[in-house]
Amino acid sequence: MYLEIVSPEATLFAGEVTAVTVPGIDGEFQMLNNHAPIVSLLQEGKVRIKGNIVLEEAYESKFSKASNGDTILAISSGTVEMKNNKAIVLAD
Repeated sequence: MYLEIVSPEATLFAGEVTAVTVPGIDGEFQMLNNHAPIVSLLQEGKVRIKGNIVLEEAYESKFSKASNGDTILAISSGTVEMKNNKAIVLAD
């Protein structure tokens, strides 16, 4: 599936991933390929990305790596939309 993470400053990441986990306001949830369409508000927490992630050098410092290899981005709030195997995270 394709993932875009957009902040007010820039598009932090855009590329193919195998899964993304987001901190929804009713709890953390994961989206995989062919996930049903969804729009959800996000709360403070971590966006966890699985896959072979290549980050732009200018934004690498905003991300961290988990011990299991996940790429992590801490957010304070946001919105996620998933439709047609494309997830867009609008993050603050």
